[in-house]
Amino acid sequence: DFFKMEAGSALKSFVEYTSEHHFPLENIPFGTFKNPETNETHCCTRIGDFVIDLAVLHDLGHFSGDHLKGENVFNHEFLNTFMAAGRPAWTEARVTIQNLFAEGSSFASDEDGKSKTMFAFDKVEMTLPVNIKDYTDFYSSKHHAYNVGCMIRGPDNALQPNYTYLPVGYHGRSSSIVLSGTDVRRPKGQVSADKKVPTWSDCKRLDFELEMGAYVGVGNELGKPIKISNSSDHIFGLSLLNDWSARDIQVWEYVPLGPFNAKNFASTVSPWIITLEALEPFKIAHQEQDPEPLPYLKEENPSTYNIDLHVGIQSESMDAPHEVCKSNFKHLYWNVNQQLTHHAVTGCNMSTGDFLGSGTISGPEKSERG
Repeated sequence: DFFKMEAGSALKSFVEYTSEHHFPLENIPFGTFKNPETNETHCCTRIGDFVIDLAVLHDLGHFSGDHLKGENVFNHEFLNTFMAAGRPAWTEARVTIQNLFAEGSSFASDEDGKSKTMFAFDKVEMTLPVNIKDYTDFYSSKHHAYNVGCMIRGPDNALQPNYTYLPVGYHGRSSSIVLSGTDVRRPKGQVSADKKVPTWSDCKRLDFELEMGAYVGVGNELGKPIKISNSSDHIFGLSLLNDWSARDIQVWEYVPLGPFNAKNFASTVSPWIITLEALEPFKIAHQEQDPEPLPYLKEENPSTYNIDLHVGIQSESMDAPHEVCKSNFKHLYWNVNQQLTHHAVTGCNMSTGDFLGSGTISGPEKSERG
């Protein structure tokens, strides 16, 4: 699964890439990788087909702004230190990188600097970008909730009464979140065909879930809720998420407290985190919510992002993936600001590196079921 970011005409880089590339100068995602020359794990970004070592860029003196000129926040195996620095530092890093790698910049002719910081993407090893402290999975797609509800309770009672009043979620396992490409072992567990007596079995209904996740950059103190008006300042960025699910195990275990072992064996995340600044051109008005959200969840100008999402499946014998569904981030009934605000409304302290899964993102059509 992936989403596509097209390069616009406003920014031009000395790094060559096509207009259809996912990593133009407008993007500037953040991740972590093993530097192939030093074997040290550093924070990085990507432009075109090159991964750029931000820690080395910092050592070379290229981050000289007010928010990044001191400690080298990129010289870590996770992004957490940089994330905790807050939006002014995130913006400063983004602008600095764009200026450095712009067409005609002084860095464009710095052959020594480029050789120390730029590495071909297919020659490096990406690593898990964030030390994820806690993981919460929401259920924010109304179309998905309705489809599941129809299967369990029928169309007349598909949505529970609370669904349109609050973002439904549950606490997952951060310890089993792995990087995309990591092998996932088919789990074993209790299953029950008649929902009365279980048997021990390999999972025979292993499923994917097309989701996106939001990483918390700056947290809040225990007892001090996050307000909807500034919730986006706490969100570092968004990432793709496949929340693997063992459906046959889930059907037997989920009553009365929800999924447990069916969801804790693996969740796969992208190596790249896309910032909200990069997604700004894709911002659109959020769908109408009826009934109107309670005041603590009501935004003055509610918005979301128009991000196309696709899922393809490719076996070892196939030359290319076969697309099985397509959806869009805009189909979420509850947006990421509302998810975070609701999570912290009790005074729950969110921490740098916390991860909020959107829940399966489905659209209104059968082909859009994530």
